[in-house]
Amino acid sequence: MMRYVTKSDLKIVARNSGIIMIGIGIMCLVPLIMDTIYFEFDFVSYILPALISIGLGYVFMSYFDGATQQIRLKHGMMISSFAWFWAGIIGGIVFTLATNIPLIDGIFESVSALTGTGITIFDNVELLPHGILFFRALEQWIGGLGVIVIVLRFISRPGSLSSRLYQSEARDERLKPSIKNTIKLTLEIYLIYTVFGIILYVLAGMPLFDAICNTFCIISTGGMAVKNANIGYYQSDLIYLISIIIMILGATSFLVHYKIIKTTGRVLIEDLQFQIIISVIAVVSLMLYYLSDIIPMELVFTVTSVITTTGANVASVDAMAGWPSFVIICLMGLMLVGGSNGSTVGAIKLLRTIIFFKGAYRNVREIMSPMNRIVPVKLKGSKIPDAEIAQAGTFITLYLIFIFVTWALFCMFGYDPFKSLFAAMSLQGNNGLELGIINHTLNPVLKIVSMLDMWTGRLEIYPVLVLLRAGFEIFKR
Repeated sequence: MMRYVTKSDLKIVARNSGIIMIGIGIMCLVPLIMDTIYFEFDFVSYILPALISIGLGYVFMSYFDGATQQIRLKHGMMISSFAWFWAGIIGGIVFTLATNIPLIDGIFESVSALTGTGITIFDNVELLPHGILFFRALEQWIGGLGVIVIVLRFISRPGSLSSRLYQSEARDERLKPSIKNTIKLTLEIYLIYTVFGIILYVLAGMPLFDAICNTFCIISTGGMAVKNANIGYYQSDLIYLISIIIMILGATSFLVHYKIIKTTGRVLIEDLQFQIIISVIAVVSLMLYYLSDIIPMELVFTVTSVITTTGANVASVDAMAGWPSFVIICLMGLMLVGGSNGSTVGAIKLLRTIIFFKGAYRNVREIMSPMNRIVPVKLKGSKIPDAEIAQAGTFITLYLIFIFVTWALFCMFGYDPFKSLFAAMSLQGNNGLELGIINHTLNPVLKIVSMLDMWTGRLEIYPVLVLLRAGFEIFKR
């Protein structure tokens, strides 16, 4: 039987994972700033996990230093999957040490934050230390751009490593010919919008600490907030409107953001995915307004939050659970699709959805056309390769299988089928909205399944499957 993973492959993965582990350890030290400012002085909760990650990372780098073989996409996918897995565990240790919650709950909270899902395991987030609230927000901010992307910006050299790891985090758009410059520009754009969001929130009357954390959560389309009522706590239409703008910015491709400066904004109006996002928000909000008695601002905010996979909310969980079933079903449909490729969003994504339906329509046209006629599939004048159409179909099939299995498991443990389906779609799409069934009382098996959904959803399934396949081959030996 052919071996897909050799010892040299494992050495490459281990050595380069060591680099990422050091970066993850450094991430754990950043909240010490807030911890010190607010006189909480819980240094051990951050320093101990940081030392574990940095120490093991250094050991991996040193011991496997001879691994110089050319890195391939499979290596990148394994490194990326392991990096997100490791970041979830280390972050979970931080939460457990700082708040005394069970380790599985700490890892759940960490994975939820990193993947931009935004479902919290805490009953009362307002009791959490400022350092932990900032750490949750920081995890979302880093996860929105990508753990690998952030680390590569600071500690990686140009070359095949950057290219393969960049691809492995479900990113393929380049702002510049080199991946290194693309990552640099992407981070600069991300920072500009982050500062922009903080300033707008402060001007709208939000406290500075809240403004920092909420901007981190919203621009990353993560959705966790520093208040139990989320953004609804502030009872301000101006803050709601600012949040809507930031969510849309987060769900728009970084390539479009980069081109805005060159075209004085024209490219934003011409971008098909941006046009669809705005149109969907307007049309669906208007339709649901006439079909329900939901407050208009709550409706527009929720629709925007769903299609951008942010998961922030102004309506309470109990209020949403009482909305008409048709409204919830429409939200579930938007939850499947998500926002633009090359942005911070989760779910299937608009471009992949467009390609899938264009491919299906092409099949209908070919059946109706004269014999042997080939009907090309085009998007804005460019032909879409058949391989890309097939990949879109395969991914959507896998995506729906994950949702179905999760839904079935929730039902098996006795949860309401309708709420379970909503939860399964929210987890797999890294959305974060849910109807009151995911909390600290959730069965440990379902917590693990939920973490797997969030992990595979953020990395778009294939990197995780590659890592699991590699692990299976190693175990079988």
